[in-house]
Amino acid sequence: MEHIVSIQQDLGGALRGEFLSRYLDNLALLERLHRLMLDVIKDEFERLGAADINPVQALLLFNVGDNEVTAGELKTRGYYQGSNVSYNLKKLVELGYMHHKRCAMDRRSVRVRLTPAGQELRARVADLFRRHAEEMQHKGVVEFASLDMVARTLKRVEHFWSEQIRYIY
Repeated sequence: MEHIVSIQQDLGGALRGEFLSRYLDNLALLERLHRLMLDVIKDEFERLGAADINPVQALLLFNVGDNEVTAGELKTRGYYQGSNVSYNLKKLVELGYMHHKRCAMDRRSVRVRLTPAGQELRARVADLFRRHAEEMQHKGVVEFASLDMVARTLKRVEHFWSEQIRYIY
Protein backbone atom coordinates (compact mmCIF):
# COMPACT_ATOMS: atom_id res chain seq x y z
CA MET A 1 0.00 0.00 0.00
CA GLU A 2 2.84 2.42 0.84
CA HIS A 3 4.34 1.67 -2.54
CA ILE A 4 1.11 2.76 -4.32
CA VAL A 5 0.92 6.00 -2.33
CA SER A 6 4.56 6.74 -3.17
CA ILE A 7 3.94 6.15 -6.89
CA GLN A 8 0.86 8.41 -6.76
CA GLN A 9 2.85 11.16 -5.06
CA ASP A 10 5.67 10.86 -7.62
CA LEU A 11 3.14 10.88 -10.46
CA GLY A 12 1.38 13.91 -8.98
CA GLY A 13 4.69 15.78 -8.73
CA ALA A 14 5.58 14.85 -12.29
CA LEU A 15 2.17 15.99 -13.55
CA ARG A 16 2.53 19.26 -11.63
CA GLY A 17 5.98 19.68 -13.19
CA GLU A 18 4.60 18.97 -16.65
CA PHE A 19 1.78 21.45 -16.07
CA LEU A 20 4.22 24.13 -14.94
CA SER A 21 6.42 23.46 -17.95
CA ARG A 22 3.45 23.69 -20.35
CA TYR A 23 2.18 26.83 -18.57
CA LEU A 24 5.58 28.54 -18.95
CA ASP A 25 5.78 27.45 -22.60
CA ASN A 26 2.38 29.01 -23.22
CA LEU A 27 3.34 32.26 -21.48
CA ALA A 28 6.41 32.51 -23.70
CA LEU A 29 4.28 31.74 -26.75
CA LEU A 30 1.79 34.50 -25.87
CA GLU A 31 4.63 36.98 -25.56
CA ARG A 32 6.19 35.87 -28.88
CA LEU A 33 2.83 36.03 -30.65
CA HIS A 34 2.20 39.56 -29.40
CA ARG A 35 5.62 40.73 -30.60
CA LEU A 36 5.12 38.93 -33.92
CA MET A 37 1.70 40.57 -34.37
CA LEU A 38 3.37 43.96 -33.87
CA ASP A 39 6.00 43.00 -36.48
CA VAL A 40 3.24 42.00 -38.93
CA ILE A 41 1.53 45.38 -38.43
CA LYS A 42 4.86 47.20 -38.85
CA ASP A 43 5.57 45.30 -42.07
CA GLU A 44 2.10 46.09 -43.45
CA PHE A 45 2.44 49.80 -42.67
CA GLU A 46 5.90 49.94 -44.27
CA ARG A 47 4.48 48.32 -47.43
CA LEU A 48 1.70 50.91 -47.48
CA GLY A 49 4.14 53.78 -46.94
CA ALA A 50 2.56 54.73 -43.60
CA ALA A 51 5.62 54.49 -41.42
CA ASP A 52 4.95 57.62 -39.33
CA ILE A 53 3.47 55.61 -36.45
CA ASN A 54 4.70 52.51 -34.71
CA PRO A 55 2.78 49.21 -34.48
CA VAL A 56 1.75 49.81 -30.86
CA GLN A 57 0.17 53.10 -31.89
CA ALA A 58 -1.55 51.42 -34.87
CA LEU A 59 -2.97 48.74 -32.59
CA LEU A 60 -4.10 51.46 -30.20
CA LEU A 61 -6.01 53.14 -33.06
CA PHE A 62 -7.55 49.79 -33.97
CA ASN A 63 -8.69 49.12 -30.42
CA VAL A 64 -10.11 52.59 -29.78
CA GLY A 65 -12.26 52.38 -32.91
CA ASP A 66 -15.37 54.56 -32.68
CA ASN A 67 -15.10 55.02 -28.91
CA GLU A 68 -14.16 58.18 -27.04
CA VAL A 69 -11.98 57.19 -24.09
CA THR A 70 -9.53 58.42 -21.47
CA ALA A 71 -6.02 57.05 -21.05
CA GLY A 72 -7.16 55.23 -17.91
CA GLU A 73 -10.04 53.61 -19.76
CA LEU A 74 -7.65 52.40 -22.45
CA LYS A 75 -5.79 50.39 -19.84
CA THR A 76 -8.78 49.17 -17.83
CA ARG A 77 -10.63 48.06 -20.97
CA GLY A 78 -7.56 46.15 -22.10
CA TYR A 79 -7.05 48.32 -25.21
CA TYR A 80 -3.49 49.14 -24.24
CA GLN A 81 -0.82 47.11 -22.47
CA GLY A 82 2.12 49.51 -22.42
CA SER A 83 3.32 51.77 -19.65
CA ASN A 84 3.73 54.83 -21.89
CA VAL A 85 0.12 55.35 -22.94
CA SER A 86 0.37 59.13 -22.47
CA TYR A 87 3.33 59.36 -24.84
CA ASN A 88 1.57 57.35 -27.54
CA LEU A 89 -1.65 59.31 -27.22
CA LYS A 90 0.25 62.61 -27.40
CA LYS A 91 2.11 61.40 -30.49
CA LEU A 92 -1.13 60.28 -32.19
CA VAL A 93 -2.70 63.68 -31.46
CA GLU A 94 0.39 65.48 -32.84
CA LEU A 95 0.25 63.37 -36.01
CA GLY A 96 -3.44 64.14 -36.48
CA TYR A 97 -4.77 60.63 -35.90
CA MET A 98 -6.62 61.49 -32.69
CA HIS A 99 -8.60 64.43 -31.31
CA HIS A 100 -8.32 65.21 -27.62
CA LYS A 101 -10.32 67.36 -25.25
CA ARG A 102 -10.33 67.95 -21.53
CA CYS A 103 -13.13 66.29 -19.58
CA ALA A 104 -15.70 68.77 -18.28
CA MET A 105 -15.98 67.00 -14.92
CA ASP A 106 -12.26 66.36 -14.31
CA ARG A 107 -10.01 68.90 -16.04
CA ARG A 108 -6.98 66.68 -15.41
CA SER A 109 -8.46 63.96 -17.59
CA VAL A 110 -8.34 64.02 -21.38
CA ARG A 111 -10.74 62.16 -23.68
CA VAL A 112 -9.51 61.00 -27.08
CA ARG A 113 -11.20 59.78 -30.26
CA LEU A 114 -10.01 59.02 -33.77
CA THR A 115 -9.88 61.66 -36.49
CA PRO A 116 -10.78 60.72 -40.07
CA ALA A 117 -7.07 60.03 -40.67
CA GLY A 118 -7.04 57.80 -37.58
CA GLN A 119 -10.16 56.00 -38.84
CA GLU A 120 -8.38 55.39 -42.15
CA LEU A 121 -5.36 53.82 -40.43
CA ARG A 122 -7.68 51.81 -38.20
CA ALA A 123 -9.39 50.48 -41.33
CA ARG A 124 -6.00 49.37 -42.69
CA VAL A 125 -5.32 47.35 -39.55
CA ALA A 126 -8.84 45.91 -39.63
CA ASP A 127 -8.34 44.94 -43.27
CA LEU A 128 -5.04 43.27 -42.42
CA PHE A 129 -6.68 41.22 -39.67
CA ARG A 130 -9.63 40.36 -41.97
CA ARG A 131 -7.27 39.16 -44.73
CA HIS A 132 -5.30 37.05 -42.27
CA ALA A 133 -8.45 35.49 -40.83
CA GLU A 134 -9.73 34.63 -44.30
CA GLU A 135 -6.38 33.18 -45.37
CA MET A 136 -5.98 31.12 -42.19
CA GLN A 137 -9.48 29.76 -42.62
CA HIS A 138 -8.97 29.06 -46.34
CA LYS A 139 -5.63 27.31 -45.78
CA GLY A 140 -6.92 25.37 -42.79
CA VAL A 141 -4.31 26.88 -40.47
CA VAL A 142 -6.84 26.87 -37.65
CA GLU A 143 -10.48 25.89 -37.38
CA PHE A 144 -13.25 27.93 -35.76
CA ALA A 145 -13.74 25.35 -33.01
CA SER A 146 -10.05 25.55 -32.11
CA LEU A 147 -10.13 29.35 -32.04
CA ASP A 148 -13.21 29.22 -29.86
CA MET A 149 -11.55 26.80 -27.44
CA VAL A 150 -8.39 28.94 -27.25
CA ALA A 151 -10.49 32.08 -26.64
CA ARG A 152 -12.42 30.39 -23.82
CA THR A 153 -9.18 29.16 -22.25
CA LEU A 154 -7.49 32.55 -22.50
CA LYS A 155 -10.55 34.24 -20.97
CA ARG A 156 -10.33 31.86 -18.00
CA VAL A 157 -6.62 32.69 -17.60
CA GLU A 158 -7.46 36.40 -17.87
CA HIS A 159 -10.11 36.02 -15.18
CA PHE A 160 -7.71 34.08 -12.93
CA TRP A 161 -4.97 36.70 -13.32
CA SER A 162 -7.44 39.53 -12.73
CA GLU A 163 -8.56 37.87 -9.53
CA GLN A 164 -4.91 37.51 -8.43
CA ILE A 165 -4.36 41.23 -8.86
CA ARG A 166 -7.65 42.20 -7.28
CA TYR A 167 -7.32 40.05 -4.15
CA ILE A 168 -3.60 39.80 -3.56
CA TYR A 169 -3.45 42.62 -1.01
